Amino acid sequence: MGIVNVTPDSFFSPSRREDAIAAAEAALAMEAQGAAIIDVGGESTRPGSDYVEEPEELERVVPAITAIRARSGIPLSVDTRRASVAAAALDAGADMINDITALYGDPAMLGLVAAKGAAVVLMHMQGEPKSMQLSPSYADCALEVRDFLARAASRAMAAGIGEDRILVDPGIGFGKALSDNLELLSRLGAVADLGYPVLVGLSRKTFVGAITGKDAEGRLAGSLGAACAAYARGARVFRVHDVAATVDALAVYAAIFDRDSERRSE
Repeated sequence: MGIVNVTPDSFFSPSRREDAIAAAEAALAMEAQGAAIIDVGGESTRPGSDYVEEPEELERVVPAITAIRARSGIPLSVDTRRASVAAAALDAGADMINDITALYGDPAMLGLVAAKGAAVVLMHMQGEPKSMQLSPSYADCALEVRDFLARAASRAMAAGIGEDRILVDPGIGFGKALSDNLELLSRLGAVADLGYPVLVGLSRKTFVGAITGKDAEGRLAGSLGAACAAYARGARVFRVHDVAATVDALAVYAAIFDRDSERRSE
């Protein structure tokens, strides 16, 4: 899942696109590099960020999705917590809603996704972006995240969203300390055992910097290491800035890991 941010303040500046044309060009380049999904976002959710107003988010997202869809049939995801933005994005050609609130943030979102037949990413977050990293606290992070995602998925299905249209995201870095992120990734199998495709957003995040001592621009190698570790524990969708490098790293790692898994099962 390649990231296209139509925002001026996303934490990794090379991912920012100023307008719809630039967003479309970035999406096409990522598709050529092997991306299977493009995720378009018009509101930064980095730690400490403020939410933007609805008209501004619409103005950023809808033209970008329209421009990409005019030139490609690649599945498109819209990263939004608002039903109004999700509806406009779906009408413009998006296929999936990537909601950091797991369809809890906007009362209209649950019914909209069900009615439109869209796919959805349900993500775990403790708190909200503005303050989520100030004092996150868990008794057992992996189990609490797993249980939250199980409830969110059951709620989605009860509202009419098909089981085969649900992905779950443990929300690495969203209201989680370094120790929480590492514990969650090391026990990611607990989330995978729920039976839904697991999406992870690890690319160039702060926890990678905390381990490597690198700023966002220097975190590619660490991000690839994290992606391979997540693959080994059940993740199968990777939301990334660096599509080509991640595709290659996962292709090699999966070829080795999957063969080893087959041998153990014989």
